[in-house]
Amino acid sequence: MAVHPPNSATPVVALRGVGRTFANGVVALESLDLDVRPGEFVSLLGPSGCGKSTALRIIAGLSEPTSGMVEWPQAEAAAARSIGFVFQEPTLMPWATVAANVRLPLKLAGLEPNAQLRVDAALARVGLSAFAQSYPRELSGGMKMRTSIARALVTEPSLLLMDEPFAALDEITRFRLNNDLLGLWQALGKTVVFVTHSVFESVYLSQRIVVMTRRPGRVFTELSINATYPRDKHFRTSAEYGGYCRQVSEALAHASGATDEP
Repeated sequence: MAVHPPNSATPVVALRGVGRTFANGVVALESLDLDVRPGEFVSLLGPSGCGKSTALRIIAGLSEPTSGMVEWPQAEAAAARSIGFVFQEPTLMPWATVAANVRLPLKLAGLEPNAQLRVDAALARVGLSAFAQSYPRELSGGMKMRTSIARALVTEPSLLLMDEPFAALDEITRFRLNNDLLGLWQALGKTVVFVTHSVFESVYLSQRIVVMTRRPGRVFTELSINATYPRDKHFRTSAEYGGYCRQVSEALAHASGATDEP
């Protein structure tokens, strides 16, 4: 069973009044406030184009907010921030083996000592030890995403950011990777911020779901998913799961069609 972080816990990262306007004038985010607490699994859910991925990129430092700020109460120095990022696409180097792809962040960070041990451990965590010398063209879609997750984990980050990583996969593979991700989260004690379009996926994975408004995105409401872990196929078919999905679907419908508070 996972322990829910107390609301009073000092956030790992916090967005305070964050806005983002692109050069073409599109306002992606406006007055976005979000606390991410240590050890929690939180999903960002909202209509297409509401700024979920933009918010994730701002947390990662890949994009700068136009207004507001990003606070790191537990690691003010940028060098102390430990982040892994899993993108929508695996973005693997086609000419490199699985092991070489996973090793890349260590090379870029100058963490070559013990790199092989770290790569081996990351591949073992995602069940790809036997495919270390394979190339991306030899992998299924699910295996490519496992490689991407291993690459994000190889530096042993405390915060894992995931931008719709399973959206392009078939349902069976997606369910399997959902289960694997929950197992990794519980085993490794990471903090996870997960972007998804899927109500069903967000309910299955999360302790907390942040529902965002249509663009410009901000927090419309937050919902706690108090079901116990581990979650499995029995949870997917339970009345409890169905009830949470209805609740989240209703919130998403309101967020998509209105800007007023629920």
